Amino acid sequence: MKVSDLLVACLEREGIERVYGLPGEEMEDLLFSLRDSSVEFVPVRHEQAAAFMADVHGRLTGDAGVCLATLGPGATNLLTGVADAHLDKSPLVAITAQGGLERLHQESHQAIDVLRTFDPVTKWNTQLDSPDIVHESVRKAFKIAQYEKPGATHLELPEDVAAEATETRPIDPGRRVAFAAPDPDALDRVKAEFREAQRPILVAGNGAVRTHAATRLREFVDATEVPVVSTYMGKGAVSDADERSLMTIDSGSNDDPIRAIATADLVVTVGYDIAEHDPAAWRGDGTPLVHVDSEPAEVYEAYDPDVEVVADIERTLGSLLDWCREEGPSFDADWYGEYRDRIVADVDREPPADPPFTVRSVLPVLREAMAPEDVLVSDVGSHKMAIAANFPTYEPNTCIVSNGFASMGIAVPGGVAADLAVDANVVAATGDGGFLMNAAEIETATRMDCSFTILLFTDDDYGLISEKQVAHTGDSFGTGLTNPDFVAFADSFGIESYRPASTAELRTALESAADDEMSLVEVPVE
Repeated sequence: MKVSDLLVACLEREGIERVYGLPGEEMEDLLFSLRDSSVEFVPVRHEQAAAFMADVHGRLTGDAGVCLATLGPGATNLLTGVADAHLDKSPLVAITAQGGLERLHQESHQAIDVLRTFDPVTKWNTQLDSPDIVHESVRKAFKIAQYEKPGATHLELPEDVAAEATETRPIDPGRRVAFAAPDPDALDRVKAEFREAQRPILVAGNGAVRTHAATRLREFVDATEVPVVSTYMGKGAVSDADERSLMTIDSGSNDDPIRAIATADLVVTVGYDIAEHDPAAWRGDGTPLVHVDSEPAEVYEAYDPDVEVVADIERTLGSLLDWCREEGPSFDADWYGEYRDRIVADVDREPPADPPFTVRSVLPVLREAMAPEDVLVSDVGSHKMAIAANFPTYEPNTCIVSNGFASMGIAVPGGVAADLAVDANVVAATGDGGFLMNAAEIETATRMDCSFTILLFTDDDYGLISEKQVAHTGDSFGTGLTNPDFVAFADSFGIESYRPASTAELRTALESAADDEMSLVEVPVE
């Protein structure tokens, strides 16, 4: 077979169903190898969107999403979504084409050093410069991308190598590598901290959701009555309907989650890394801190754990749960109730009957229209901050927020990937700034027969930047926008569109949009 056939056969062996990408001249052999395989190639309208689709697929499934681009501008366009997967710890394998090896030693058309370009935003990347290394390199790319903590890897395939013949065959993936059990001495130190505590609190991060440790975390909370505050990426690890949930670090309007952390006499983070939410914003001085994660804590003055348990998160929680059930340490179960009550009262405020809408006033209506297992993909902007803090989340991995890299433009392509990956309704929430960055992917969505809702908040402004400028200087500059008629824009793609003029109409629009159709709901906000 040709090397391009081998690479695709390796993708098949990895269980890949779809590859998102944009065609290019130097990937001709690879494209035709995909055509003749069981792997579906999904052409998109921009390489950034292809990487976002692979990114969100990885976040939702735990299996690496795959994106494909040609050399030069194709590769650099892919870079933003790859970087998003890298900082959000999402398994992704990027494949880029390259010119023939015989021309890479000199200045050449569209040729840049893609490997060096991708190196800062990948766990591993390599050039497939020989037919004999392809099977090993593909297996390594998936193994590293999916191994905790997951992230992005990259393979570059020169066009002359792609056309060469090879007799090698794919490597069987086998079972995934199991992560280490917790060290008994470290566990003993954590137990000692719990014995001294009366008001412990948990901070659930991305790892609590990503590693499927949420079930064990919920069991631990049930057994101990210890409250939980989540980061934006830990939303849903413990249901926000649970009385022990204090939602996210920024929930409510009175800093109650941060106040609760300050009141606690022991803080235990679960699957947290500092790229999620700067600990300087919530970490008090002097309170003992325990770090439970698959990697050691980053060295940072504002986050210096007293104890670190570096191991499989689920197994660590399971060991602590067994100990709690046997020894039964008792904690004050009432100390956080007032914080919970204020947070819930603030988040559950009844929306006004008539505009002007705000993102906050829309969220209760949106939550009502969505089932607990439905998935919300949030773009980046002022609406993201409101969603992260004030959208109750009831199940793991049902509120996808770009947070580590915080890249605008992820919502619509993310909605495509989510709709194809999960058996639930999907809502892609975005602002007018982020929406038009990848709005062309509505065409991809309709071509793929997707049926999700785009919830579009419009304010003719890069609102989050304006808010920060006004807070710092009293004025804003360079943030104003003009917009097309978004309802007409949606109609041009042949999808349903709504522009509600009251909360009752908003409720009807969101309920109608939840039907099996592709739709856009535009909500002008202040």
